[in-house]
Amino acid sequence: MRILIVEDEFEQRQLISALLKNNTEYDVEIASSAEKALNALNKHQFEIILSDWKLPGMNGLDLLQKVKEHYPNTSFILMTAYGSISHAVSSMRAGADDYLAKPFEKDQLLFTLSKVANARMLSEENQSLQNQLTARENLKSIIGKSSAMQKLFSQIDRLASTDVTVLIHGESGTGKELVAHTLFQKSERNNNVYLAVNCSAIPETLAESELFGAEKGSYTGADQLKIGKIEAANNGTLFLDEIAELPLSIQAKLLRFLQEGKIMRVGGHQEITVNVRVIAASHQSLNNLVQQGLFREDLYYRLNVITLTVPPLRQRLDDLPDLINFFIKKFSEKHRLEKISFSKDVYETLYEYHWPGNIRELANLVERLTVMHSGETISKSDLPNEFSIKEEGQIIELPEKGIHWEEYERSILEQSLTRCHGNKSKAAKLLGLNYKAFLYRLDKYNIDSI
Repeated sequence: MRILIVEDEFEQRQLISALLKNNTEYDVEIASSAEKALNALNKHQFEIILSDWKLPGMNGLDLLQKVKEHYPNTSFILMTAYGSISHAVSSMRAGADDYLAKPFEKDQLLFTLSKVANARMLSEENQSLQNQLTARENLKSIIGKSSAMQKLFSQIDRLASTDVTVLIHGESGTGKELVAHTLFQKSERNNNVYLAVNCSAIPETLAESELFGAEKGSYTGADQLKIGKIEAANNGTLFLDEIAELPLSIQAKLLRFLQEGKIMRVGGHQEITVNVRVIAASHQSLNNLVQQGLFREDLYYRLNVITLTVPPLRQRLDDLPDLINFFIKKFSEKHRLEKISFSKDVYETLYEYHWPGNIRELANLVERLTVMHSGETISKSDLPNEFSIKEEGQIIELPEKGIHWEEYERSILEQSLTRCHGNKSKAAKLLGLNYKAFLYRLDKYNIDSI
């Protein structure tokens, strides 16, 4: 266990250090001030800080508050002068794990450290158990009996125990973040931090400081040290959602971090080593963006070590009933309403729908119907307008520049097959053609299946 001793008096510092260095359970470093202690924390991870109250400049209580703000997983023991009960009370209220009244004996020191270390172990074990329970709940949330989802589950199981960088690809609303979180929960890092960052939600001007942090005074408004998301995820997992939205300048810094495991805060002059597993996701094709010059090719290859593809809902319609039942139960409990049920014609309509919003769209639909039609059977007429299938008589306006008829016809045929998941009978019906006429046109354009 790494311990940082913060003591300004040389003899005291050396004495405590000598007492602990003889104990093989502890790896000890020393600092003569709170400022030097914070510099040490920027470079290394410590499980316990043993700090004197009286320090030059920033005192021990101020250091405790900084540590709890920026390094909340680090335990803190404050040493106070004998009889300074008020200091001890203040330190415990501020979040100290324990305190020692000076002068103290070696046995008192070792007992206090052992007590704090055991408390850390119990806390970590409890967190690990909680993470395992959460993991089970998350796995229940990833519903899928279809072959596409079974393949994905197999890949998750294989990758979870590794530290390999994973790129998750899938359309919006397919559940990419749920897959990323499941990878984390099933990994050996699951008792550490998991941070999810939506890259598309970060303003370009703030992207560097958000990810890499910033030193105090590094830019206007930086009135205190800012720990970036990468550093905050040290020893844990960082999920970068919609990574294609990162500016090219930030992509270069991210590449360096992935290659070397080091970052530098904005305005900083010292590299910081961090140990973070990165999982990235995008609904766009990064390869296409590389070809367009919108995404760095070297970063793409560094991220694309392993790619997981989350299938769209239209390619896993076998899971539709289970997904609907899951969301009905979820939203009826959330809103304390009776469960709704779907009629047969509703299911038929939902099977034929193309689901551009995927699982997120399905969840929104079920929640809306749960709230508006509690305890009722939902019929086709209750569905929103976008679920209405256009009947015959629909007029398509010819563009002014005209069209290439054969290309248009081929495209319509392919779209109908995609919309109907390769079901030729349904595709023919969608186009208002009899089955033989539809097959004739498929043969004409040498379209076998989609």
